[in-house]
Amino acid sequence: MRRTVIGDRYELDPLSRRAGGMGEVWFGYDKRLDRRVAVKFIRIDRQADGPGEELTKRFVRESRITARLEHPGVPAVYDCGSHAGDLYLVMQLIDGCPVSSLLDETRIPVAWAAAIAAQVCSVLSVAHANSLVHRDLKPSNLMLCPDGTVKVLDFGVAAALGPGAPTRLTGTGVAVGTPDYMAPEQAMSAATGPQSDLYSLGVVLDEMLAGENQFAGPTALASMRNHADAAPVPLRERRPDVPEGLERLVLWLLAKTPEERPADAGVVYERLMDFCPRLPPFPGYVNLGAPHPVRMYAAVVGRITADEPAAPRRDASTRASTRSSGGQFRWDIVAIARKDAAVLKAESRFAQAADVLARAVGPARAHAPKDPMVIGLRVELADALFLGGDYRRAAPEFRDLARDLAERDGPGSDLVLRCRLMEANCHAAVGETSLALARLNELLEDEIRLGVDEDRLLELRRQIGLLLLASGDRGRARTALGELLPDLERRYGSGHPTVGKVREVLRDLAAH
Repeated sequence: MRRTVIGDRYELDPLSRRAGGMGEVWFGYDKRLDRRVAVKFIRIDRQADGPGEELTKRFVRESRITARLEHPGVPAVYDCGSHAGDLYLVMQLIDGCPVSSLLDETRIPVAWAAAIAAQVCSVLSVAHANSLVHRDLKPSNLMLCPDGTVKVLDFGVAAALGPGAPTRLTGTGVAVGTPDYMAPEQAMSAATGPQSDLYSLGVVLDEMLAGENQFAGPTALASMRNHADAAPVPLRERRPDVPEGLERLVLWLLAKTPEERPADAGVVYERLMDFCPRLPPFPGYVNLGAPHPVRMYAAVVGRITADEPAAPRRDASTRASTRSSGGQFRWDIVAIARKDAAVLKAESRFAQAADVLARAVGPARAHAPKDPMVIGLRVELADALFLGGDYRRAAPEFRDLARDLAERDGPGSDLVLRCRLMEANCHAAVGETSLALARLNELLEDEIRLGVDEDRLLELRRQIGLLLLASGDRGRARTALGELLPDLERRYGSGHPTVGKVREVLRDLAAH
């Protein structure tokens, strides 16, 4: 039987095709490195954006961000590309049982449900710290392996295929994710953050314990309505042997607004560990017949104590600054860094570009923080961090730039206002909604006072309204967008796409 080879390297097994939520998964063989792999095809003609250069670039960018996520609970990403009009990811091949199959085949012991969720929290802690949000946690994306470990699949896929460009704060239209597991704010405004992942995990944990998804409806819209409006039924009413504390944790995860959920995945992990102090045998799914190397390895690492505080680690920019402090500053390092970074950014290698720029920013900033050449270098660094998805590092860079530029050029400088907006975007991207809203409202007040052009003011008001909706504050969102709509109609006309999207959101809010 003839086998398809993609990228002149990956040979697909014609009998291995498996349908998936966003495409197909095939088993394959890497001819160059002599190993088995999994190849996931993304059917771009099924996505809201349709095929196109921008979608392909975004897919490659998100794949690169995901590939940097190093955690034993995340399959390694080896490669990405396009073939016959479809995008594909080449990944580590995982041997295990999807949690969706567990739900079909057996009743999951309480301790194992808690252990599976705790391992997912471990992955989310690392991902969220690196500004990565999964956006599509569901049983079919969680794989229980024979050694008892859990793999979280499809990181970055939903992000790459989501509506809008990566620099948009939020969007309307098609919400990316699976309706049966989608957080209310994700369904209502397509906005996601760490707390939306925690909500989805709560739905999965509730289903693992109760045996069914209480929010699933006959249609996608019905499921999303249930998440937005239906009060969750406590677990112990459906499975009496669930500990009361675990029931409370699940209800906490299923809070309707992000601010009412746990602060982070680490908090949830600590709570879950109380419910799986010892794991019972799980025959047919977890092989306990012999010591497994992964469990042996983890048992040793688990004995590490934190009695002594860790010595502070100096990053690359600090080391570069120290090396340069004893001698004459060389301006050519700025020019070289910018030239090298430009080449890397042209290839969408934003993380590597940021590393190059950061090594030059340290000594340059120490020497002349407000020099125009140094300011330009700092702006490039902040942008590279943002485009590379490192929003937590980008936020303080934009904040400091806005402060220094305001002192030099005045608070009304276009670059000052842009840096302030980008800082707010960073906070929104990592789920710091309250801080993002505070920054945006301060910016709106200042732009009104400074007489900024109306188009920018209208867009800023739209972003604030959608972010209020994403935060679960429907009342204030309805007010903000309701006041915005007539101004948009006056400015752009009733048939403008932005007007139509705001009108659609308001109709949806009025129905609830």
